[in-house]
Amino acid sequence: MSSCSLSTYRPIYVHINNKFIGIKSINLQFSSQFPYKSTNRKLFRNVSSNSGSVGLRTIVGCRVRTGVSSNDKSFDLAPNEDEALAPNFLEFITSERVKVVSMLALALALCNADRVVMSVAIVPLSLAHGWSRSFSGIVQSSFLWGYLVSPIAGGTLVDYYGGKIVMAWGVALWSLATFLTPWAADTSLLALLAMRAVVGLAEGVALPAMNNMVARWFPQTERARAVAIAMGGFTSGNAIGLVLSPILMSQAGIFGPFVIFGLSGFLWVLVWLSATSSTPDRHPHISKYELEYILREKQKPLLMGNKHKPATVIPPFRRLLSKMPTWSIIVANAMHSWGFFVILSWMPIYFNFVYHIDLRQASWFSAVPWSVMAFTGYLGGLLSDMLIQRGTSVTLTRKILQSIGFIAPGIALIGLTAAKSPVMASAWLTLAIGMKSFSHSGFLVNLQEIAPQYSGVLHGISNTAGTFAAILGTVGAGFFVELVGSFQGFLLLTSLLYFLSALFYIIFSTGERVNFDEAGEFLLLQ
Repeated sequence: MSSCSLSTYRPIYVHINNKFIGIKSINLQFSSQFPYKSTNRKLFRNVSSNSGSVGLRTIVGCRVRTGVSSNDKSFDLAPNEDEALAPNFLEFITSERVKVVSMLALALALCNADRVVMSVAIVPLSLAHGWSRSFSGIVQSSFLWGYLVSPIAGGTLVDYYGGKIVMAWGVALWSLATFLTPWAADTSLLALLAMRAVVGLAEGVALPAMNNMVARWFPQTERARAVAIAMGGFTSGNAIGLVLSPILMSQAGIFGPFVIFGLSGFLWVLVWLSATSSTPDRHPHISKYELEYILREKQKPLLMGNKHKPATVIPPFRRLLSKMPTWSIIVANAMHSWGFFVILSWMPIYFNFVYHIDLRQASWFSAVPWSVMAFTGYLGGLLSDMLIQRGTSVTLTRKILQSIGFIAPGIALIGLTAAKSPVMASAWLTLAIGMKSFSHSGFLVNLQEIAPQYSGVLHGISNTAGTFAAILGTVGAGFFVELVGSFQGFLLLTSLLYFLSALFYIIFSTGERVNFDEAGEFLLLQ
């Protein structure tokens, strides 16, 4: 067994685990027979230092021992015999990080249940107040007025304060606004619109906070699955809201669902604050094995530089918007939101208008596809992680998943327009929504990859664009139906937009880190 060593005594700095560690020496020992499994054998290429640079070529199967200048103690950057391999499926699903993402999934389920309840309540409210279809669209879009304002500010707060505290405040506020909706509706139409806008204002922080927590708790090889679990709750909330709302309305009146969902949100906040932590190293019950695994896997892409640049309250908006990968995510999010809110807001009315079935049946036909979406979203995340683990580039993986998530729904919506029965229509809608979930492992995970330090605000920017698109789609569908007299034409327009958005993402997206800071300030090693 051959071995060799290399040392340097010029001071360098390594960005590990959100800290810059001064290293005064590096001793490399390696052999031709590396006795343990490594998921990433690229350790260093170039290391920048204050006094020059140390060029280190890719070293396969080596152990790195470093002397830390702060206390002259050594530590391992590569696996050793005592470090366990990647966790198996049972270890993964019983881990603390999965418990955290499961709580995120519950929050997102409440988020969408509070959104979708108005899609069901709008039918009896319209009949009671004599609202036209176009005005019903305006009432439903009032949620989006608040949602338009909060994502950028919420994303900035998430980057600065962390996802845990921002998510807690968001759930508490939107649950209070949902709970007070019956009072607002009895007071005036303006109060009702304002309360729904507050729900949207608070829910704007949900997805940026989720993305922040996933980035802190999960290594890159598990993030697509983690996002899929969280978004599974997001889509399940649609099914829960659509199915339970008519039942609760029949038992407790039109506003029964608003009270039940609001109280559920308060309960979630209590559990979230007491049972989770913002980062793995702060969790009181995490095992040593899981903590070491998370930290080891997250150390593999290293940022090198002379000093750490902490998150600032005011992010670099101009630089963020100067890159085409940013715009690929913005366009993808806009199209995702257009399709999502058009289907979510109008499908119960679509089944009632086109197939002349009552509200409860329409809700069931509309709810089935959202239940399927939670399952297919996890399959998409699993496929994404498998492709990356087997050597497919992150960029190609994201483009594959995003293409499935947009092209398949575009085709399915064309089939929906030709369906002759509510059963066939629900089948086409299920295919459209189910395949749409694959985009969660496309653009949604891509946010963390091109700008990990700005993922919250970037998510906020793209969500704001998505909200503009959602308002246009939700309100436009009502006016389109009144002018043309057909839902099918609007679905065909949506299908065309899906195809064009998929093409834009394929051309301009990337899975690599994008430098949004001044040139030379950071160096990414892969």
